[in-house]
Amino acid sequence: MSIYLDHNATTPVDSRVLDAMLPYLQGCYGNPSSGHSPGRESKQALEYARAQVAMLVGVQPMQVVFTSGGTEANNLVLRGVMGLANADAGFVVSALEHSSILQSASALQASGVPLTVAEVNDDGVLSSGKFEQALNQSNAALASVMLANNETGVVQDIAQLSEVARSRGAVMHTDAVQALGKMPVNFEALGVSAMSLSAHKIYGPKGVGALVIEKGLALQPMLYGGGHEMGLRVGTENLSGIVGFGVAAEMAQDELTARTDHCGRLRRRAEQALQKIPEVVIFAQQAKRLPNTIFFAVQGIEGSTLLMSLDRDGIAVSSGSACTSGSGEPSHVLRAMGVEESLAYGAVRVSFGNSNTIEEVDLLMASLQRQIESLLKLNSAWA
Repeated sequence: MSIYLDHNATTPVDSRVLDAMLPYLQGCYGNPSSGHSPGRESKQALEYARAQVAMLVGVQPMQVVFTSGGTEANNLVLRGVMGLANADAGFVVSALEHSSILQSASALQASGVPLTVAEVNDDGVLSSGKFEQALNQSNAALASVMLANNETGVVQDIAQLSEVARSRGAVMHTDAVQALGKMPVNFEALGVSAMSLSAHKIYGPKGVGALVIEKGLALQPMLYGGGHEMGLRVGTENLSGIVGFGVAAEMAQDELTARTDHCGRLRRRAEQALQKIPEVVIFAQQAKRLPNTIFFAVQGIEGSTLLMSLDRDGIAVSSGSACTSGSGEPSHVLRAMGVEESLAYGAVRVSFGNSNTIEEVDLLMASLQRQIESLLKLNSAWA
C-alpha cells in the first residue's frame, strides 16, 4: 500500500505535462534567444507557455517573468523592490510566510533595512488593522503576505490588505504558490503589484516558477547577463520546464472546479473522522482554508513520531512545510498563532490531491487510529 497525502510539498508531474515537455528535451532544443529557425521555434513555445500562465492568473503575458521557482520569485521581489527603495524605507512581512520570504527578510534586515513582522490571530488570520499598524511602524516601501498558508491552508483577504498597502504607498506582494490550482487566483482582483507562482504545486515540473508583476513596477535584478526575461531574470530559460508549467497552468484553469470539489469532499470526510478522536486538535478550523489541507496535532504524541508510524503503513504525510522539516523546531506558523509548544511539536499536515480517493481517506483514518492508540499506550507505560 502506498498513499501519498503530501501534495502541498509537491505534486506528481501529470502525464499530459510530461508529454508536452519531452520534445523540448530532445528534438526542439534550440536556444530561445537564437535567431535561427530552431531558436525561433523554441521562442514560440516559450511565449505560448507565458500566455498560458498569464491566462491562469488574469494578466498579460508580458507581466510574467519566469524563474527557477517560488523561492527565487520571492527573493527577486523582496530584493528587487528594496534595492531601489529610499534609504530610510522599511518593509513588512507576515509572521506566517514561507522560509524563502522570512530568511530573505532576515538577510535584508541584517544589512540594515528596517523590517516589521505583522502578527496574526489564533486562527492564523492577519487583520487589516494589524497590517496597517505594521505598515505605519516601518515606513514601508513593500509588504509581503502569502495568499494561502502552506501548513494550515488559511487564506488571507489579500484584496483588503492590498487596499491598505496601496493607501500607504507600499508595493504589495503575495506568495500565491500554495493557492494556485486550489482556488481562484486573479492578479487584478487581488490588487497586488507582484505575485509568486510555482509549477510543481500544480502537477508541473520542479525547478520552474514565475514572478507576476504589475506593469511599470521597477525591480533591481539579482543577476546580470544577457537580458533574458526583460532583464529581470537573466540566463537561458529552462524551456522544457516552462513548457510544462504552461500546460499545467492550462489544466489547472480547466479543471479547477472539479479539483476543488474533489479535495473538499476528501477533507470533510477526514475531518469528520478526526473530530471523533478526543486527543486530536485541528488548527485554524474556523478560518477560510484551502479545500485540500488539514493541519492537526495529537496531544501527547510528537508529529515526527506519528509521521514515521504512518510511513511504515505506506502513508505519506508531513509535519509541516517540507522546506523546514529538518529544522527540529515546531512550526513557526503555529507559534505565530499562539499554539503551545508541546502541541505544536505534535503537528501533522495532510494535503490531498487529484488522485486521492475516499477509500484512501478511510485507510488513513484507520491507520491513524491504530497508531494513536499504540503510541499513547506506549507513552503511558513509560510514564
